[in-house]
Amino acid sequence: MKLIQKIGVTRALAWCLGMALASGITLAQSVRAAIRSPAEQAGVSSALSTFATDERGWLERFYAPRAYAPAWNPSSAADALEVLRDATAHGLDPQDYGVDALQRQLDGGAAGSVRFDIALTAAMLRYLADLGAGRVPSEYGVGPADAQPGRRDPVERLRAGLAGGGLRAAVRTAEPQLRQYEWVKAALADYRELAKAPYPALPRPSAGVVAGGAYPGAGALFERLVLLKDLPADAPPPPDGVYSGPMEEGVRRFQARHGLDEDGVLGRGTIEALNVPPGRRVRQLELTLERLRWLPEFGLGPLIVVNLPAYRLWGLHRGSAEAPLEMRVVVGTAFRTETPLFVGQMRYVEFHPYWNVPRSILHNEVLPGLARDARYLAQNGMETVPPGASVADLAADRARVRQRPGPKNALGAIKFAMPNPMDIYLHATPAQALFRRSRRDLSHGCIRVEDPAALALFVLGRQAPWNAEAVRAALQPGPTRRVDLARAIPVVIFYATAIVDNVGRPHFAADIYGRDVKLQQALAARHERIVSATEK
Repeated sequence: MKLIQKIGVTRALAWCLGMALASGITLAQSVRAAIRSPAEQAGVSSALSTFATDERGWLERFYAPRAYAPAWNPSSAADALEVLRDATAHGLDPQDYGVDALQRQLDGGAAGSVRFDIALTAAMLRYLADLGAGRVPSEYGVGPADAQPGRRDPVERLRAGLAGGGLRAAVRTAEPQLRQYEWVKAALADYRELAKAPYPALPRPSAGVVAGGAYPGAGALFERLVLLKDLPADAPPPPDGVYSGPMEEGVRRFQARHGLDEDGVLGRGTIEALNVPPGRRVRQLELTLERLRWLPEFGLGPLIVVNLPAYRLWGLHRGSAEAPLEMRVVVGTAFRTETPLFVGQMRYVEFHPYWNVPRSILHNEVLPGLARDARYLAQNGMETVPPGASVADLAADRARVRQRPGPKNALGAIKFAMPNPMDIYLHATPAQALFRRSRRDLSHGCIRVEDPAALALFVLGRQAPWNAEAVRAALQPGPTRRVDLARAIPVVIFYATAIVDNVGRPHFAADIYGRDVKLQQALAARHERIVSATEK
């Protein structure tokens, strides 16, 4: 195997940036000959476990079709460094690509050096790969083998960018082609600007303050609400020390964007959210961009997205100007029955479904209920399968329990099935009061939807004979009925504590599953490996 196929971009970039330019290496020498010696010194590189993509072979694939001719001249190299510096717009760190060291080499006249050529190529390949697939392995378990060659292959993107003289065009084709990605980038730029200015803490009241009440920080609160665009810039300022009615409206808007009770009361939780420094919001937005880079490309048509920490579902119409469907959801309980992340396909809906009680619920809830009251199954509309199975059979998992369709059924009148190994699906629920809570991680893992009729129309409305009237009729009490979708609908069970709505308003949520912390740790570990490799 050729050594250039074995050496990774991390090794090549580290070597090229960590060693002085060697005299005697000229443009007349081939890149293959120039790289062989450092490859032998560095040894064979394996894919880094903290990276999202396997870098081995990139350099060979890039340079071989060029007959190993250098790729960069002073002008194109300067353009490339400008592109790399703009990595911050995507929530990426230019230092992961050795920008400063490359700039010093370019300023020192290294543009004609093969070593500089390889280092800049390695940096651009990594940058395009990070844009296309993220920096660390996806939480969805999608690896390099699942990468789509168009957006995901950094070699093809860089080759096209150089051939067409458009490195920024290469970046645009590498980044996710999602409107949400552009919206989050814009919000990130806004919050970076906010983070540059002082952001003093607002005073915390001893008790909740309602409109008209006294609040010593009223003036500062007014300025904060205007700064965050929850109040218009021309809103009337409050009387000195008074929490005014117009400010209450601004607080309600702020609460709606931060997953708080929209009561307009100036309480502890609201003040704490108002005091979160913009720098922390910047980090949340950066993590969202990373997670969006993990997603596959979706074609035109309907798409369902559930954002777990926001407790929200959106039905999107890709390629259409139709307004998205939006509703509240209930998700799995934190620290016990978290709803897993995945990308799947909704394939059918089932009206008036049976609920097959999961084994964990059988042992933790049903059997203890039967121990307290032998009528537990009958009282909850449940039955054993096979009929007449004993408690001993249930305890030994020789039989199971299911809940019959009806008003007590945990799935409500409809189940939205997206087959997956975790047996997670969307469904209705008789417990409608739960949707009025601000924190809604309350289920055993499946996702309860606030408006099942609207979601049913979203997924069925494009196939005959389904319309709003037909959906309403099907939701009325009746027999179990399965309806296959004419075309499967992609479903993304997503996790982002910062998101932007379709009018550009950023929304923030609590990190209910602690996934932000874990992702930050993974990104920090990757950065340390890059720094460590570069310094060797």
